[in-house]
Amino acid sequence: MKFDSPAGENLFDRATVIGQPIHRIDGPLKVTGHAPYAYERHAVVEGQVYGYPVGAGIAKGRILAIDTTAAEAAPGVLGIVTTLEHDPIEGVFDYDPVRHFGGDEVLHYHQAIAVVVAETFEQARAAANRLGIEYERDDSAAFDLAATPEAAGETDTAPAQTVGDFESAFASAAVTLDETYTTPAESHAMMEPHATIAAWDGDSVTLWTSNQMIAWGRGSIAKAFDVPAENVRLDSPYIGGGFGVKLFVRSDAIMAGLAARKVGRPVKVALPRPMIANNTTHRGETIQRIRIGADADGRITAIGHHNATNALTTAGGENSTLPTVAFYAAANRLVVNDPARMDLPNSNAMRAPGETAGLMAFEVAMDEMAEKLGMDPVELRILNDTQVDPGNPDIPFSDRHYVECLNRGAEAFGWSSRNSAPGATRDGVWLIGHGVAGAYRPAPVLASGARVVLTPDGRLRIESDMTDIGTGSYTVMAQTAAEVMGLSVADVSIGLGDSDFPVSAGSGGQWGAASATAGVYAACVALRQAIAERLDMAEGDLTFENGMVRTGNTSVPLGEVGGGTDLVGEDAIEFGAFRSQEVLVATFGAHFVEVGVHAHTGEIRVRRMLAVCDAGRILNPMTARSQVIGAMTMGVGAAIMEEMAVDHRYGFFVNHDLAGYEVPVHFDIPSQDVIFLETADAYSTPLKAKGVGELGLCGVSAAVANAITNATGVRVRNYPVTLDKLLSGLPAA
Repeated sequence: MKFDSPAGENLFDRATVIGQPIHRIDGPLKVTGHAPYAYERHAVVEGQVYGYPVGAGIAKGRILAIDTTAAEAAPGVLGIVTTLEHDPIEGVFDYDPVRHFGGDEVLHYHQAIAVVVAETFEQARAAANRLGIEYERDDSAAFDLAATPEAAGETDTAPAQTVGDFESAFASAAVTLDETYTTPAESHAMMEPHATIAAWDGDSVTLWTSNQMIAWGRGSIAKAFDVPAENVRLDSPYIGGGFGVKLFVRSDAIMAGLAARKVGRPVKVALPRPMIANNTTHRGETIQRIRIGADADGRITAIGHHNATNALTTAGGENSTLPTVAFYAAANRLVVNDPARMDLPNSNAMRAPGETAGLMAFEVAMDEMAEKLGMDPVELRILNDTQVDPGNPDIPFSDRHYVECLNRGAEAFGWSSRNSAPGATRDGVWLIGHGVAGAYRPAPVLASGARVVLTPDGRLRIESDMTDIGTGSYTVMAQTAAEVMGLSVADVSIGLGDSDFPVSAGSGGQWGAASATAGVYAACVALRQAIAERLDMAEGDLTFENGMVRTGNTSVPLGEVGGGTDLVGEDAIEFGAFRSQEVLVATFGAHFVEVGVHAHTGEIRVRRMLAVCDAGRILNPMTARSQVIGAMTMGVGAAIMEEMAVDHRYGFFVNHDLAGYEVPVHFDIPSQDVIFLETADAYSTPLKAKGVGELGLCGVSAAVANAITNATGVRVRNYPVTLDKLLSGLPAA
């Protein structure tokens, strides 16, 4: 099915299932422990044994030798695979061209260099510690972003956006801001580690793994093991979080496959938490110089944004300028993304990549501009709204309600009663502050397919390689099929995450739900057409409701149409270029936060949070709310806790586990409210829906930081905002 023009009025405008707060289909399995994750797939193949991975102990250099003698003699050991036995195995995609395994060159700390296989996990781990590894260290490695020419803006990197004459407009502006903000490296810190069980059958391999993008993973495995893609099966029905780090195959899958092929047994490998931090990917560190110029009335005339970030490869880094190019109006613009080649693990996509770190800085800069102008921060943002692409004014936004987000949020939060004077509101020993920030995130889509099978008992089964990473894919896809076929959700079953099923969009980039539900819609339309042919009727003359197909006064149970056999519909949604040629499709939001800062200790407590989201039709407000409050929680972590500390001597992340890398817990998160605007974007998909899971994170950290400044009068420009950065500026006890 081609989606090559804006959606007109359709059945989703009269929906009775789509848009309802239906509980997640996989919820009971998750909360009772019956949803097996990759490492727990004990019954899928017999004879499983354990592989324990070994990471490099240097950050740059070469491996001269690996002595396996002692490890091979250890109890239970079945085999050892070392990097020196294989040519380098690289990622298959330009977007993630990392070294998974193979060769003698070490490109970063904890690069996978060996896997030891034994009958038990404990035996494998013990034997792995007996490997003798000889290195040649390269002392030219670079680990400090602040010491790079990119951080100082001393490169000739081509701008990502140039409009008008920024330098002149900035120099002549009535009010200007020129500040530098930093955000640290962050870990995805998902609950489920990277894990894979691999089993070979001749030249075919099956991987039960934890992967967000099944078709991408299949291609990577085929290349890594030099087998046809049809000889590879990936199966990932349940994924315990990913946030982008599982978009691509990682070293656990490669090591499990290599080890299983060598020992002739199914092998399971899970990366220990330190290897997740240092072997996979992370959100890159950023140093952002932001310059804003405005007229005396607050209209922004010039925006300059320079971003430096760490990257192991040309595809790495955290491009914090991504939201700047389109969020606010300004006639003169200069935007530069300047990744610095560094010898740390590659940085890559982490929930709302670019927008998260970019808005952490830019939305603080907007607050600082409001202070300089003597304006309310909400009013400054409203004044500088734009309904067209600032870099290309001939392109309008397809549907943009940012101002409504700000107004609705301000009213619901009680913004008008906020004391704008910093440090002027107290509750006992607590200094109380309120902050706001805007949210912006594009609404991309990818081609997505599905198969729907109508059985003689009137039930429907959906099959797709789409994944559910805790986002509610099972539920919204079932709701879509139920809506189109006139069934209840209870009549729909669904299988996901299997590469034997039709290729979907996969989960990532906020494109998953919008794309996958459109793919289910396409497959259901194909099924409706097959039913119409069976009934010798035109599909447009049929009505599907309550498990029946009706034409005129005649109704037939859906299950009877096939005459005792299954009826199958299969198709994919393909998106036309009109979306990008005619309009800019994006999502918008506003975050409001109240904090308390202890006047004597600087301890920070978030007291209440509100998000207002403009994301097209909301497919399921219950699952969407879960996505947003989870994202808000991540925003709190980024604002006041999370920081991967780099050892600048040896090039690794020191706090590489959940004991040293702090994330929010229940006690840290207060009341959270979410408001969804009732919008529908005809340019997005046939369902007029857009993603929301990443939007919920964009801007949150800045709202927290702005609230802290309002509470204390102390402006911190280097995240996380921790008490040690506040103490010297707090009022005398």
